Amino acid sequence: MLNKHIDKPVSVLLMSIAVLCGLILLLVLSFLVKEAWPAINDGAWRSFLVDDAWYPLEGLFGISPMILASLAMTVGAILLALPLGVSSAIFLVFYAPAPVGSVYRLMLNLLAGIPSVIYGLWGLTKLVPLIVQWQAPGVSLLAAILVLTLMILPTVALTSAAALTAVPQELIAGAAALGLTRKSQILLVLIPAAKTGIISGVLLAVARALGETMAVLMVAGNVVQNPTSLFAPVRALTANIALEMAYATGTHRAGLFASGLLLTLLVLLLAWLASRLRSQAQRG
Repeated sequence: MLNKHIDKPVSVLLMSIAVLCGLILLLVLSFLVKEAWPAINDGAWRSFLVDDAWYPLEGLFGISPMILASLAMTVGAILLALPLGVSSAIFLVFYAPAPVGSVYRLMLNLLAGIPSVIYGLWGLTKLVPLIVQWQAPGVSLLAAILVLTLMILPTVALTSAAALTAVPQELIAGAAALGLTRKSQILLVLIPAAKTGIISGVLLAVARALGETMAVLMVAGNVVQNPTSLFAPVRALTANIALEMAYATGTHRAGLFASGLLLTLLVLLLAWLASRLRSQAQRG
């Protein structure tokens, strides 16, 4: 009886917090839509998304080059971080001795907690000069991809390790009973069993890469153009907002808010997909 009396206020409190969080999200979305409306009403959103000319002084607000640049950075970073992160998780869960595993996990947690501006500073002072020796100007799509890879690698590795750790021991025992080697167990049984958790972690990493601002602002070059080469300077949507919001007015300001609305919707979509995958895994 006492537990019921305690549980009811706790459940009410938790529900109130959940409702409050939902209301805050709705308020943020409403604010973004209101501020972005001058740039997207009356069908203007089509040219806003499709046009490739961003010249605010001339009244041209096409963000397609920055959308492509943001997607190119994110896809490139995921293509590098996914195999590295899953390999790190496999080493951490199945091969690393306990002391080494503890230190390695600590390092991944530290990497995940480093402020993005520090990654940007490292990329600008160490990585960009290396790329310049290969091909100028150094600040480029490639630099942004490499910095983002380092930033999202801990997320992919830690979520993949958690997914592999959660695989039922019965599956591992069954694979061992069939005479499968450790390599075969991992590749044929454990990774397929943990794929939902791994994909959820990848989606969260994609959301972080899409929303990153300072690091890509410092190393990408910030030129509004389509990403035609890994060595070409580009500008991400987030960097564009940070660079121009201080002096933007009128439709220019609304265009920046529309960029923020687009990013928010993309991140919400990724979060929803990750939640669906986790729900399906729990039901399965």
